Parts: sequence; C-alpha cells; structure tokens
Amino acid sequence: MSDLIGYVIRGIPFGCIFSLIAVGLVLTYKTSGVFNLAFAAQAFFSAAVYYDARVRHGWALVPAFVLAVVILGPLVGFVLDRFLYRYLRTAPEIARLVTSLGLLVAGPSIVQLWFGSSSAFGPPSIWPHPDAFYRFGQYALDANQMATLVFTVVAVLGLVALFRWSAIGLQMRAVVESPRMTELAGINADRVSTFSWMLSSLFAGLAGVLLAPLFAQVAANNFTTLIVAAVAAAAFGRLTSIPMTLLGGLPLGVVQGLLTGYLPPDSIVARGLRPSLPFVALFLLLVFLPSLRHRREATDPLAGVDPPPPAPAATERTHVFTVLTWSLGVAFVVIAQGLVFATIFLSFTVITGMAGQVSLCQASFAAIGAFTTAQLVNRYDAPVLVTIVAGTVLAAVVGAMLAVPALRLGGIYLSLATLAFALMFESVLVPLHWVSGGDLPLKVPRPLLGSIDFANEKAFFLLCLGVLALAAGVVILVRRGTTGRYLDALRGSEVAATAVGINPTRARITAFSLSAGIAGLGGGLLATQTGQANYNANFTSFFGLFWVVLVVTLGARSVQGAVNAGLGLVLFPQLLKLLGLSGGYEYIFFGLGALTYAQHPEGIIEAQTRRSLQFVQGLVERRRKKQSTVDITDDGGDVVQTHPEPVSR
Repeated sequence: MSDLIGYVIRGIPFGCIFSLIAVGLVLTYKTSGVFNLAFAAQAFFSAAVYYDARVRHGWALVPAFVLAVVILGPLVGFVLDRFLYRYLRTAPEIARLVTSLGLLVAGPSIVQLWFGSSSAFGPPSIWPHPDAFYRFGQYALDANQMATLVFTVVAVLGLVALFRWSAIGLQMRAVVESPRMTELAGINADRVSTFSWMLSSLFAGLAGVLLAPLFAQVAANNFTTLIVAAVAAAAFGRLTSIPMTLLGGLPLGVVQGLLTGYLPPDSIVARGLRPSLPFVALFLLLVFLPSLRHRREATDPLAGVDPPPPAPAATERTHVFTVLTWSLGVAFVVIAQGLVFATIFLSFTVITGMAGQVSLCQASFAAIGAFTTAQLVNRYDAPVLVTIVAGTVLAAVVGAMLAVPALRLGGIYLSLATLAFALMFESVLVPLHWVSGGDLPLKVPRPLLGSIDFANEKAFFLLCLGVLALAAGVVILVRRGTTGRYLDALRGSEVAATAVGINPTRARITAFSLSAGIAGLGGGLLATQTGQANYNANFTSFFGLFWVVLVVTLGARSVQGAVNAGLGLVLFPQLLKLLGLSGGYEYIFFGLGALTYAQHPEGIIEAQTRRSLQFVQGLVERRRKKQSTVDITDDGGDVVQTHPEPVSR
C-alpha cells in the first residue's frame, strides 16, 4: 500500500503540468475559438528565457521569473492576438488550426536560433529553496514537485474565480460566441480578446518553467509531445470546463506514475504503454465522448466568408508540365526524391483539398508503406515493386479502419484524433522489431523490371515520374467523378448534402482510405529511393506536422500544390545552404507561410498565379474598352462610332 501511494505522489506533479497546460488551452478556446497548438512553443520559449537568464547570465530567481513568465509570456500573447488571431476570429476552423500548426512548427526553430539547437541540461527550479524536501508522513515531495503543485492549484483557483465572479470573465465568454454582437452591448471585444490571450500565454510561460526541471533539460520535443497529454485533459473537460479539465489532467499523471512503478522498465508493455497512455486516452475520449462527437464550432451570426474561386484547370496542368519539364535539367537524385515526396503529398490533396479535413497522421501511413516494403523484401525476398503495391494496400486498409471511428468527429477533433494515432504509432509500433526492424533501419534495394535496373538514377527518375503521374491521374479522376462531387457538396454543407441522399460516411471513408494508400505508395517509393526504411529520418510525427504546413502553404487543393511542395521540400534546403543558412530555417519559412492560409486557402503559388492572370486580363480588358470607344473615320470622311446609340422608335 505504501508503494502505491508513493507512485501516486510521484505522478501528481506531471498531472499538474498536464492540467496547467490543458487549462491554458481551454482558456484560449473558450475566449477566442482558437485551439492553440502553438502553446507548446510558447512554453518552450519561456523555459529557454528563464534558463538563459539564470544560468548563462547569472540573474536571481525573481527577476528571471518575472522576465520569462510575467513579462515575455503575456507579451507573446499580445502579439499573437493583435497581429494574427484577431483577424482569424471569423475564419473557418480549419484556417485557425492550420495557423496554430504553422506556429507550432516555426516557433521552436525560431527560439533555437537564439537559444541554440542542443538541449540545455539542469534547468534551475523556480522554488526559493531548490534543495528542500517536504515530508507528509513517510512520503516526500522535492522542491520542483512542490512548486508544480502549489502554482497549479493557485493558478486554477484564480481562473475559476475570474470566470465566475468577475465582469471580465463574463465578457471573455461572450466574445467567443459573437464578437460583433458583444460590441453592440458596449463591450470592447478586441480588448477582451487581448486580455484572454495574454492570460493564456502567462499560463504557457508558467508551464514552461515548471516543466523543464521535471525533465531535467530544456528541449523542444518535451513540450511538443507533452501537449497531447494536455489535450486529453482538455477533452475530458469538453474544452469548456476548467474544473473538469483539472480533474482530467491529474489521473493521467497518476496512472503514468503507477505504470512507471509497477511495470518492469525493459518490458515491451512498459516501453509501449507508458509513453502512449496520453495518446490512447485522447483518442478514446474524442471517439467515445458524446459531447465531443456532436460538438461543432461556434459561428458568429454576423460573420461571413467569401472563399476564393478555384484555380483554372488549364493553368494547373500547364504549370505541372512546366515544372516537370524543367526538372529534367536538374540533378536526377534530388528531383527524384522531390517527386517521391510529391506523391506522398497528393494524399493531402485528397484528404484536405477535397474532403476538407486536416489529417496529422499522413507520415504514419507513409511509414506503413515503407515498413511493409522493407519487411517483405528482407523476409521473403519479394520483388520490390510488388512489395510497394502491398504497402499501398495495407496503408489504405489501415486508413479505412482509422476513418470508421475518427470520422464520427469533425474539424479540430478529427485532427486531434489523427495526431493521437500518429503518436501512438510512433511510441508503440515503431519500436517493435517486426514492424520497423528494430534499432537499425531495414535495407531496401532499388526495383528491377525485366532488364530495366532502376539502380540507374535516370531510370529511377522516370519511375518516380511515372508513379507521380499515375497517382495524380487517380486524384484528378476522383475529383471529377462522383466521389469528388460528393466531397465538394459535403464541404459546402453537410446537412444539405445529406438531405439530397449523399452518404457522408461512405464518401469520407473513401477519401481517407485513398489518401492513406497514396501516402503508403509514396512511403514505399521513398524507402527504395533512399535505400532503407528509416523512420527517424523521414516519417516522425513532427515531419507529419511539417508536411501539413508545407502543403497547405503552397496549395492543398490541387495537384500543382503537391508537386510544388514535394520539389520545394528537397530544393529549398539546398537553396538555404547556398545562402549560408541552415539549422531549421525551412521550418521557420514554411511555418510562418502557413499564416497566409486564412486569406489564401488555395495556396500561395495559386494565389499569385491567379493574381497575375487577373492583372493580365485586366490589361487586356482595359485596352479592349479603350479601343472600343475610339471613333473610326471611314473613307468618305464621316465619323463612325463602334457602338452607335440605339434608334428610338
């Protein structure tokens, strides 16, 4: 019994951190309608500032805490609201999600440019007596654990009092429903929104400086992964209830403490279940909690959205042909890899561009294709091309199985469920030898087709080009076919589409399965292109997030956008190296580029192409009108107007 209580006490500080981050997420979501996944980047920023001030510059505890948490934390929130999220308040939910994903990708890289890319070990505590122990009978808490417990309780109680008994709390809740109608009541909605963002960012800073000593290092990965556990706690609170969110975070920490204490550290169950517990909890809560399944985003009755028209199909085909023709003059190895990634990115054209859903597990589907290819080749000496097809089919089947429970959700909840699946796949399945091959990546040779050896780079380039053309043709046919039209109707209005007999579940499962299969196809091709199925080099969950940001920035609604994204992924880092820039600049540029999604959901390149076409068409139209008003003199000297006045009768 004493061991049980000891393990529970050991897990409480992590449960407090889960609750603290979750409360910050709920606060932002309640008051602005934005699920701020960039919360992790904000926490990492404050932790890095606190470490730099205390360790590298020798500041005292209080000034360093005030700078990192009280000043810079709210300042980041003010900047985010004033210059970004204020203009996304009436934007579609997918636009707000993509924007926060862009900040999640770009934020840590921006901080690391100043702080350094290596982890900083031994971060100092924010407790005045860092070496003290506090005993409760035979159990004890160290200074970091006590600091986490005290600060979490005080912060949450203060928030509950703010929302329940203060005028500003009531105003904050009103702004999320309709900022414009709130202003009609004489409330400054912009000021209330700014206050809520600054308060939420204060929570992010506090969570950052509390978490770093518990992990004994300041590393961006700790904050990014931990936010999923906080999301599970937020889901338990239905994204609205702060007390329920607090109660949801504590059990997660306690259960993790129990698993750490009772399971042998080297067992497969311990290595798989303990790190994946928050992801499993999140997935189950999202799928089976009725209030989340039927929850829909709040819409402002006074807001309207005018989406841009789709790009002309002729322009899209011409651009793709031009890009591929130009690619023949560049290094075959680099461009072939770009074509492989373009194949993977076509999966986003289906799931995001056509179905209107943001999937955060496409990298996992690509990994399934790569692992299937590698295992079949190494275990059964099967032909490489056959194993790539097998990987494609298996990825499509897994995608369909995931879609059945996940598509009961919608919007942000579907995206969170796919993120939970990606992290479960990474922590549970990837370490298994029969899945990934263990610690060393499995080797995958280039394919053979009769007398054609694709070990030759030119031949392999043509193979990649052919596979991309085949996948693009399938995507175009689906988009123009019945399924594509059904998905267009569902994206416009699911209620209206269902009323005319469209089955939304069948259409979306088809789209999900097709996108997973295309990702698996590209994953198998990438394994044979690189010579190995290397998860850490190509398919991690962070890469999956970055892929989403990259594709939606350049254009997820067209084949052109996938091709641009694939080529940009391999060529842009090469350009940065030529300019003397390295170390995550591509994450910064593309992450910040995702901030344009709300204004240009069709993608930056398509938006610029349309703008150029409109400019040229405007010039032609103005010249035509000018010529039409010019008087023309005939041979007899009479003046004839090109548009004579009508004769009255």
